[in-house]
Amino acid sequence: MSPAPTAPVEHMGTRVLVTGAGGFIGHHLVSSLKRRGAWVRGVDLELPRYGESAADEFLRLDLRLPEDAGRATREVEEVYALAAEMGGMGFISQHGERIYRNNLRIDLNTLEGARAAGVRRYLFASSACVYPVYRQHETAVVPLREEDAYPAQPEDGYGWEKLVSERLCLAHASDGGIETRIVRLHNVFGPLGAWDGGREKAPAAICRKVAIAKWTDDPAVEIWGDGEQTRSFCYVDDCTEGLWRLMRSDHDEPLNLGQDRLISINDLADLVASIAGVRIEKRHVPGPQGVRGRNSDNARLRAVLGWEPRISLEEGLARTYAWIEEQVRAALARRS
Repeated sequence: MSPAPTAPVEHMGTRVLVTGAGGFIGHHLVSSLKRRGAWVRGVDLELPRYGESAADEFLRLDLRLPEDAGRATREVEEVYALAAEMGGMGFISQHGERIYRNNLRIDLNTLEGARAAGVRRYLFASSACVYPVYRQHETAVVPLREEDAYPAQPEDGYGWEKLVSERLCLAHASDGGIETRIVRLHNVFGPLGAWDGGREKAPAAICRKVAIAKWTDDPAVEIWGDGEQTRSFCYVDDCTEGLWRLMRSDHDEPLNLGQDRLISINDLADLVASIAGVRIEKRHVPGPQGVRGRNSDNARLRAVLGWEPRISLEEGLARTYAWIEEQVRAALARRS
Protein backbone atom coordinates (compact mmCIF):
# COMPACT_ATOMS: atom_id res chain seq x y z
CA MET A 1 0.00 0.00 0.00
CA SER A 2 1.26 3.44 -0.90
CA PRO A 3 0.00 6.43 1.13
CA ALA A 4 1.17 8.90 -1.51
CA PRO A 5 -1.34 10.47 -3.91
CA THR A 6 -1.52 8.70 -7.26
CA ALA A 7 -1.97 10.77 -10.41
CA PRO A 8 -4.96 9.37 -12.34
CA VAL A 9 -4.50 8.18 -15.92
CA GLU A 10 -7.15 7.49 -18.56
CA HIS A 11 -8.40 3.96 -19.18
CA MET A 12 -7.33 4.02 -22.86
CA GLY A 13 -9.45 1.07 -23.91
CA THR A 14 -9.24 -1.00 -20.72
CA ARG A 15 -11.92 -3.70 -20.70
CA VAL A 16 -14.06 -3.10 -17.60
CA LEU A 17 -16.99 -4.85 -15.96
CA VAL A 18 -19.50 -2.91 -13.86
CA THR A 19 -21.86 -5.13 -11.87
CA GLY A 20 -25.08 -3.52 -10.68
CA ALA A 21 -24.98 -1.47 -13.90
CA GLY A 22 -28.76 -1.21 -13.95
CA GLY A 23 -28.76 0.50 -10.56
CA PHE A 24 -28.30 4.11 -9.59
CA ILE A 25 -24.52 4.36 -9.01
CA GLY A 26 -23.72 1.67 -11.57
CA HIS A 27 -25.64 3.50 -14.31
CA HIS A 28 -23.72 6.71 -13.61
CA LEU A 29 -20.40 4.84 -13.33
CA VAL A 30 -20.82 3.18 -16.73
CA SER A 31 -21.32 6.59 -18.34
CA SER A 32 -18.31 8.03 -16.49
CA LEU A 33 -16.02 5.17 -17.53
CA LYS A 34 -17.13 5.44 -21.15
CA ARG A 35 -16.21 9.12 -21.16
CA ARG A 36 -12.76 8.11 -19.94
CA GLY A 37 -12.22 5.76 -22.86
CA ALA A 38 -12.94 2.34 -21.30
CA TRP A 39 -14.71 -0.54 -23.00
CA VAL A 40 -17.50 -1.33 -20.55
CA ARG A 41 -19.63 -4.41 -19.96
CA GLY A 42 -22.61 -3.75 -17.72
CA VAL A 43 -24.27 -6.60 -15.84
CA ASP A 44 -27.49 -6.59 -13.85
CA LEU A 45 -30.81 -8.38 -13.53
CA GLU A 46 -32.53 -5.35 -15.06
CA LEU A 47 -31.69 -2.55 -17.45
CA PRO A 48 -31.45 0.97 -16.00
CA ARG A 49 -34.89 2.32 -15.24
CA TYR A 50 -34.11 5.91 -16.24
CA GLY A 51 -32.36 6.17 -19.59
CA GLU A 52 -30.34 3.80 -21.74
CA SER A 53 -27.04 2.37 -20.55
CA ALA A 54 -23.86 3.69 -22.20
CA ALA A 55 -22.26 0.23 -21.85
CA ASP A 56 -20.68 -1.35 -24.91
CA GLU A 57 -22.33 -4.59 -23.83
CA PHE A 58 -25.11 -5.09 -21.29
CA LEU A 59 -25.82 -8.60 -20.03
CA ARG A 60 -28.87 -9.41 -17.94
CA LEU A 61 -27.39 -12.01 -15.59
CA ASP A 62 -28.07 -13.29 -12.08
CA LEU A 63 -24.80 -13.08 -10.14
CA ARG A 64 -26.25 -15.28 -7.42
CA LEU A 65 -25.53 -18.09 -9.90
CA PRO A 66 -21.85 -19.12 -10.31
CA GLU A 67 -22.25 -19.76 -14.04
CA ASP A 68 -23.64 -16.25 -14.61
CA ALA A 69 -20.84 -14.70 -12.58
CA GLY A 70 -18.33 -16.64 -14.68
CA ARG A 71 -19.90 -15.33 -17.86
CA ALA A 72 -19.92 -11.77 -16.53
CA THR A 73 -16.22 -11.71 -15.60
CA ARG A 74 -14.69 -13.29 -18.68
CA GLU A 75 -12.31 -11.28 -20.87
CA VAL A 76 -12.20 -8.14 -18.70
CA GLU A 77 -9.23 -6.55 -16.94
CA GLU A 78 -11.00 -4.69 -14.15
CA VAL A 79 -14.20 -5.21 -12.17
CA TYR A 80 -16.22 -2.56 -10.33
CA ALA A 81 -18.37 -4.78 -8.08
CA LEU A 82 -21.44 -2.68 -7.22
CA ALA A 83 -24.19 -5.30 -7.48
CA ALA A 84 -26.17 -5.67 -4.25
CA GLU A 85 -29.66 -6.05 -2.85
CA MET A 86 -30.21 -2.75 -1.11
CA GLY A 87 -32.43 0.25 -0.52
CA GLY A 88 -33.20 2.91 2.04
CA MET A 89 -33.71 2.29 5.76
CA GLY A 90 -37.31 1.26 5.18
CA PHE A 91 -36.13 -1.64 3.01
CA ILE A 92 -32.93 -2.84 4.69
CA SER A 93 -34.49 -2.75 8.17
CA GLN A 94 -37.13 -5.29 7.07
CA HIS A 95 -35.15 -7.67 4.83
CA GLY A 96 -32.06 -8.72 6.78
CA GLU A 97 -32.06 -12.42 5.83
CA ARG A 98 -32.76 -11.69 2.17
CA ILE A 99 -29.90 -9.19 2.05
CA TYR A 100 -27.47 -11.62 3.73
CA ARG A 101 -28.39 -14.45 1.38
CA ASN A 102 -28.44 -12.60 -1.92
CA ASN A 103 -25.49 -10.29 -1.37
CA LEU A 104 -23.16 -12.98 -0.03
CA ARG A 105 -23.92 -15.11 -3.07
CA ILE A 106 -23.33 -12.17 -5.41
CA ASP A 107 -20.03 -11.24 -3.77
CA LEU A 108 -18.67 -14.78 -3.46
CA ASN A 109 -19.52 -15.68 -7.06
CA THR A 110 -18.30 -12.43 -8.62
CA LEU A 111 -14.98 -12.46 -6.79
CA GLU A 112 -14.38 -16.13 -7.59
CA GLY A 113 -15.35 -15.58 -11.22
CA ALA A 114 -12.96 -12.63 -11.47
CA ARG A 115 -10.11 -14.63 -9.92
CA ALA A 116 -10.68 -17.57 -12.24
CA ALA A 117 -10.86 -15.29 -15.29
CA GLY A 118 -7.53 -13.63 -14.45
CA VAL A 119 -9.00 -10.20 -13.75
CA ARG A 120 -6.19 -7.84 -12.83
CA ARG A 121 -7.96 -5.54 -10.39
CA TYR A 122 -11.25 -5.75 -8.47
CA LEU A 123 -13.00 -2.86 -6.69
CA PHE A 124 -15.60 -3.81 -4.11
CA ALA A 125 -18.28 -1.28 -3.19
CA SER A 126 -18.72 -1.57 0.57
CA SER A 127 -20.70 0.79 2.77
CA ALA A 128 -20.51 3.10 5.76
CA CYS A 129 -22.98 0.64 7.32
CA VAL A 130 -19.95 -1.48 8.32
CA TYR A 131 -19.10 0.98 11.10
CA PRO A 132 -20.02 -0.03 14.67
CA VAL A 133 -23.38 1.04 15.99
CA TYR A 134 -21.75 1.90 19.33
CA ARG A 135 -19.81 4.74 17.61
CA GLN A 136 -22.97 6.30 16.18
CA HIS A 137 -25.27 6.94 19.15
CA GLU A 138 -25.00 10.77 19.06
CA THR A 139 -26.17 13.27 16.46
CA ALA A 140 -22.89 15.21 16.81
CA VAL A 141 -20.99 12.06 15.87
CA VAL A 142 -17.19 12.00 15.62
CA PRO A 143 -16.29 11.43 11.94
CA LEU A 144 -15.58 7.77 11.31
CA ARG A 145 -12.05 6.73 10.36
CA GLU A 146 -11.40 3.56 8.43
CA GLU A 147 -9.83 1.82 11.44
CA ASP A 148 -12.96 2.53 13.52
CA ALA A 149 -14.70 -0.46 11.91
CA TYR A 150 -13.15 -2.67 14.61
CA PRO A 151 -14.06 -3.99 17.15
CA ALA A 152 -16.95 -4.82 14.86
CA GLN A 153 -20.63 -4.20 15.53
CA PRO A 154 -22.08 -3.04 12.20
CA GLU A 155 -25.74 -2.59 11.39
CA ASP A 156 -27.42 -5.96 11.19
CA GLY A 157 -28.02 -7.46 7.76
CA TYR A 158 -26.56 -5.10 5.18
CA GLY A 159 -23.71 -3.83 7.37
CA TRP A 160 -22.54 -7.27 8.48
CA GLU A 161 -22.68 -8.65 4.94
CA LYS A 162 -20.56 -5.80 3.61
CA LEU A 163 -17.97 -6.24 6.36
CA VAL A 164 -17.72 -9.99 5.71
CA SER A 165 -17.25 -9.34 1.99
CA GLU A 166 -14.53 -6.80 2.74
CA ARG A 167 -12.68 -9.56 4.63
CA LEU A 168 -13.19 -11.90 1.69
CA CYS A 169 -11.58 -9.37 -0.67
CA LEU A 170 -8.64 -8.86 1.69
CA ALA A 171 -8.16 -12.62 2.00
CA HIS A 172 -8.09 -13.08 -1.77
CA ALA A 173 -5.54 -10.29 -2.12
CA SER A 174 -3.40 -11.67 0.72
CA ASP A 175 -3.38 -15.11 -0.89
CA GLY A 176 -2.29 -13.62 -4.22
CA GLY A 177 -5.57 -14.45 -5.92
CA ILE A 178 -6.44 -10.96 -7.20
CA GLU A 179 -5.58 -7.30 -6.58
CA THR A 180 -8.46 -5.68 -4.70
CA ARG A 181 -9.70 -2.20 -3.79
CA ILE A 182 -12.38 -1.56 -1.13
CA VAL A 183 -14.46 1.61 -0.90
CA ARG A 184 -16.89 2.48 1.90
CA LEU A 185 -19.59 4.63 0.33
CA HIS A 186 -21.36 7.25 2.45
CA ASN A 187 -24.95 8.10 1.40
CA VAL A 188 -24.64 8.71 -2.33
CA PHE A 189 -27.49 10.64 -4.00
CA GLY A 190 -28.38 12.25 -7.30
CA PRO A 191 -30.69 12.02 -10.33
CA LEU A 192 -31.63 8.79 -12.14
CA GLY A 193 -32.10 6.82 -8.93
CA ALA A 194 -35.00 5.38 -6.97
CA TRP A 195 -37.27 8.17 -5.74
CA ASP A 196 -40.34 6.19 -4.66
CA GLY A 197 -41.43 2.64 -3.96
CA GLY A 198 -39.56 2.07 -0.68
CA ARG A 199 -35.95 1.65 -1.85
CA GLU A 200 -35.14 5.33 -2.13
CA LYS A 201 -32.60 6.96 0.20
CA ALA A 202 -33.31 9.99 2.40
CA PRO A 203 -32.39 12.79 -0.08
CA ALA A 204 -34.60 11.30 -2.81
CA ALA A 205 -37.46 10.67 -0.38
CA ILE A 206 -37.29 14.24 0.92
CA CYS A 207 -37.15 15.64 -2.62
CA ARG A 208 -40.24 13.59 -3.56
CA LYS A 209 -42.20 14.67 -0.50
CA VAL A 210 -41.34 18.34 -1.02
CA ALA A 211 -42.25 18.17 -4.71
CA ILE A 212 -45.61 16.57 -3.85
CA ALA A 213 -46.20 19.27 -1.25
CA LYS A 214 -45.46 21.90 -3.88
CA TRP A 215 -47.68 20.49 -6.63
CA THR A 216 -50.62 19.51 -4.42
CA ASP A 217 -50.61 22.66 -2.26
CA ASP A 218 -50.37 20.46 0.83
CA PRO A 219 -47.40 21.62 2.93
CA ALA A 220 -47.24 18.46 5.10
CA VAL A 221 -43.95 16.53 4.79
CA GLU A 222 -43.52 13.41 6.90
CA ILE A 223 -40.16 12.85 8.63
CA TRP A 224 -39.32 9.56 10.32
CA GLY A 225 -38.51 10.05 13.99
CA ASP A 226 -37.66 13.46 15.40
CA GLY A 227 -35.60 14.41 12.34
CA GLU A 228 -32.53 15.24 14.40
CA GLN A 229 -30.62 12.16 13.18
CA THR A 230 -27.58 13.27 11.16
CA ARG A 231 -25.77 12.10 8.02
CA SER A 232 -23.35 13.34 5.38
CA PHE A 233 -24.39 13.05 1.73
CA CYS A 234 -22.19 12.64 -1.37
CA TYR A 235 -23.31 13.62 -4.87
CA VAL A 236 -23.07 10.81 -7.41
CA ASP A 237 -20.62 12.55 -9.77
CA ASP A 238 -18.13 12.85 -6.91
CA CYS A 239 -18.74 9.19 -6.13
CA THR A 240 -17.92 7.99 -9.65
CA GLU A 241 -14.84 10.23 -9.74
CA GLY A 242 -13.65 8.74 -6.46
CA LEU A 243 -14.27 5.16 -7.60
CA TRP A 244 -12.18 5.71 -10.72
CA ARG A 245 -9.37 7.36 -8.79
CA LEU A 246 -9.28 4.56 -6.23
CA MET A 247 -9.16 1.91 -8.94
CA ARG A 248 -6.17 3.69 -10.48
CA SER A 249 -4.38 4.03 -7.12
CA ASP A 250 -2.18 1.55 -5.24
CA HIS A 251 -4.28 1.69 -2.06
CA ASP A 252 -5.38 -1.81 -1.08
CA GLU A 253 -7.16 -1.23 2.25
CA PRO A 254 -10.72 0.04 2.89
CA LEU A 255 -11.22 3.73 2.13
CA ASN A 256 -14.06 6.12 2.94
CA LEU A 257 -15.72 7.90 0.03
CA GLY A 258 -18.21 10.57 1.02
CA GLN A 259 -18.70 14.16 2.05
CA ASP A 260 -17.73 15.18 5.58
CA ARG A 261 -20.46 17.80 6.10
CA LEU A 262 -22.94 16.69 8.74
CA ILE A 263 -26.61 17.70 8.44
CA SER A 264 -29.80 16.65 10.24
CA ILE A 265 -32.77 15.27 8.33
CA ASN A 266 -34.83 18.26 9.52
CA ASP A 267 -32.27 20.65 8.03
CA LEU A 268 -32.09 18.56 4.88
CA ALA A 269 -35.85 18.95 4.43
CA ASP A 270 -35.61 22.71 4.97
CA LEU A 271 -32.79 22.93 2.42
CA VAL A 272 -34.81 21.06 -0.21
CA ALA A 273 -37.85 23.24 0.50
CA SER A 274 -35.71 26.32 -0.02
CA ILE A 275 -34.48 24.96 -3.36
CA ALA A 276 -38.08 24.21 -4.36
CA GLY A 277 -39.27 27.65 -3.26
CA VAL A 278 -42.05 26.24 -1.09
CA ARG A 279 -43.06 26.35 2.57
CA ILE A 280 -43.39 22.98 4.28
CA GLU A 281 -44.73 21.72 7.59
CA LYS A 282 -42.65 18.86 8.96
CA ARG A 283 -44.69 16.11 10.60
CA HIS A 284 -42.68 13.63 12.62
CA VAL A 285 -43.97 10.07 12.42
CA PRO A 286 -42.71 6.66 13.56
CA GLY A 287 -40.33 4.94 11.15
CA PRO A 288 -36.89 3.30 10.88
CA GLN A 289 -34.07 5.78 11.42
CA GLY A 290 -30.87 3.74 11.51
CA VAL A 291 -28.02 5.04 13.64
CA ARG A 292 -28.34 8.42 15.36
CA GLY A 293 -25.45 10.06 13.54
CA ARG A 294 -22.86 9.18 10.88
CA ASN A 295 -20.14 11.20 9.19
CA SER A 296 -17.09 10.41 7.08
CA ASP A 297 -13.51 11.18 8.10
CA ASN A 298 -11.82 12.06 4.80
CA ALA A 299 -8.24 12.45 6.01
CA ARG A 300 -7.10 9.19 4.44
CA LEU A 301 -9.06 9.88 1.25
CA ARG A 302 -7.18 13.16 0.81
CA ALA A 303 -3.83 11.54 1.60
CA VAL A 304 -4.30 8.55 -0.71
CA LEU A 305 -5.96 10.18 -3.71
CA GLY A 306 -4.92 13.82 -3.35
CA TRP A 307 -8.61 14.60 -3.85
CA GLU A 308 -11.96 14.68 -2.07
CA PRO A 309 -15.62 15.28 -3.08
CA ARG A 310 -16.13 18.82 -4.32
CA ILE A 311 -19.80 19.22 -5.26
CA SER A 312 -21.65 21.02 -2.48
CA LEU A 313 -24.78 19.61 -0.89
CA GLU A 314 -26.75 22.62 -2.17
CA GLU A 315 -25.62 22.10 -5.77
CA GLY A 316 -26.19 18.35 -5.67
CA LEU A 317 -29.64 18.72 -4.14
CA ALA A 318 -30.61 21.36 -6.69
CA ARG A 319 -29.79 18.96 -9.53
CA THR A 320 -31.50 16.06 -7.78
CA TYR A 321 -34.62 17.99 -6.84
CA ALA A 322 -35.09 19.31 -10.39
CA TRP A 323 -35.06 15.76 -11.75
CA ILE A 324 -37.33 14.30 -9.06
CA GLU A 325 -39.78 17.17 -9.38
CA GLU A 326 -40.20 16.27 -13.05
CA GLN A 327 -40.89 12.65 -12.09
CA VAL A 328 -43.47 13.76 -9.52
CA ARG A 329 -45.19 16.14 -11.94
CA ALA A 330 -45.43 13.40 -14.56
CA ALA A 331 -46.81 10.92 -11.99
CA LEU A 332 -49.42 13.39 -10.74
CA ALA A 333 -50.46 14.17 -14.30
CA ARG A 334 -50.97 10.47 -15.05
CA ARG A 335 -53.15 10.06 -11.98
CA SER A 336 -55.36 13.02 -12.93
